[in-house]
Parts: sequence; C-alpha cells; structure tokens
Amino acid sequence: MAQIKIAGIMRAGAYSPNHIGNDAAIFNAATEHLRKRGCEVRVYSEEDLMAGRVEESIVMNMCREQRSIALLQQMEDAGALVINSGYGIENCTRERMTRILLGNKIPYPDSLMVNTNESVTPLLREAGFTQAWIKRGDFHAMHKEDVSYVRHPQEAQEVLHEYFLRGINRAVINRHLVGDLIKFYGVAGTDFFYWFYPYDEGHSKYGHEAINGKSTGLEFDRDHLREICAAAADVLDVKIYGGDCIVDPDGTIRIIDFNDWPSFAPCRDEAAPFIAKAVLNAIKERRK
Repeated sequence: MAQIKIAGIMRAGAYSPNHIGNDAAIFNAATEHLRKRGCEVRVYSEEDLMAGRVEESIVMNMCREQRSIALLQQMEDAGALVINSGYGIENCTRERMTRILLGNKIPYPDSLMVNTNESVTPLLREAGFTQAWIKRGDFHAMHKEDVSYVRHPQEAQEVLHEYFLRGINRAVINRHLVGDLIKFYGVAGTDFFYWFYPYDEGHSKYGHEAINGKSTGLEFDRDHLREICAAAADVLDVKIYGGDCIVDPDGTIRIIDFNDWPSFAPCRDEAAPFIAKAVLNAIKERRK
C-alpha cells in the first residue's frame, strides 16, 4: 500500500478547547496505524491547508476552521476523498445538526432555533421550556459560554443578549433532559463503539456534566444506543464521531450533542486502529 499517499490535517488549537493534547494524540495514533499498514501520511496544519500546501487527493482531517471546511468541500467537489467530509463537519454545527437530526427523526430534545436579538421569553413559556441549554447555532463551540445552561426563560433571554453582543446571530435552545448522561464514540463501518458515564469518570471539557450529575444506573437498550448513534452519523455524513446522550428514567435515549472526530480520550488506543481501518475501507471503496 506504499502507493497510498494521505494528507493528515490536524485541528487548529483554537478548536480544541481544553483538549489540544487529546485531539493531537488520537490523530497521531490513527496516523501511525496507517503508516504501519504501508500508507505514506504527510501531516499538515489547518494553516497549511489554507495556504494551499495540501496536494494529496486523500485527506484525513480534524478541521474545524470555517475556511478549512470550505476548502475541504471544494476538494471533495473536485474528486478528492475527504474523511471526515467537509460537508459532514459543517453538518455538526448546532443549528444545522438540530435540523438534520429532527428532520430524520433521530431521538433529540425539543428545540427552538432563534435569532439572538429576538425576544424568546414568550416562545419558551409557550413551549413549556424552563430549564434549557442555549448553544451558539452558527458554528462549533470554542468557548465555555458557547454552551450555557439556564434555569428559566428570563435567564435564557439574558444569555441570548450576551451572544448577540459577542456577534453570534443564531442560537439553538434545547429543552433540558433529566436522566443519566452518557458519552459515546464510534467509527462508521467498523465494529468500534464505546460509551461511558463522563461525570462518574471525571471526564469533562467545560464542567457541564455536573448539571446531570452522577449516573443512577438507569436501564437502557445498549444496542439501541449504538443504532441511533450510527443513524445520526449516517444522516450527518460523519465517519469518525462522538457525542452525548441522555437516558430518561423510562429508558428513552436521546442524543443531545454530536461531534465530528472528538478526542476519544478514554479509548484512544482501542479506537485508533479502527479509524485507520475506516480510512482504508473508504479508499478501497473509492477505487472499485
């Protein structure tokens, strides 16, 4: 497989809040597995991509910068194989993701999509929202404040005003779900799937896991968890993925967040060979 040349594009540090080391570690581990299988992998930064230095027609990437995503999409349109797809990465931005998941009947919280300069208090009261999550709708989270827990409609209005002052024009409001918080990781087209209770394991990016707190061991269908996560990956067009779910007291599972290529921090060694396998499978499929 020495003839397989792959561009590996790492994530810019600004898009790895509190996880720069973890994101780099899983990327490097996947790269090494590809090299062990005979591939030639040249590693680039997002800045290299934007400077036009990437020439390979096979791209494995963790990009998040808007200009990078646009360039990846241009490469795909020109015939390049890009994993994760630039279109898939864009699909994981909050508002787009919310519309796609709800539109495809993937279990997801009741949600409102709003302008940050509008009055939402009446909307929230009409919809029966009290506790809720406000999330910037236009792009991936870069700061802790890009995802905010609110306890009542007036607090939601105040957070939206802060978003507006920060130049964020759109937001998604998700109803807060009470239950056990689960974090998951998967690689499409492989046998790899991993889940755990992040609060119990002390795993956190911004500390939001404390809102739901320690898991209570609610019963749920493990196979169904895997199925809905795989279905979400399919409709969002993302091969390497992760996210969060809530298990309700009655065992209902709903996705509350979905990410293109997360850190895989608690299962990095296990995931890396499957990520390499997914890339090679995609190459083989393209060459048929």
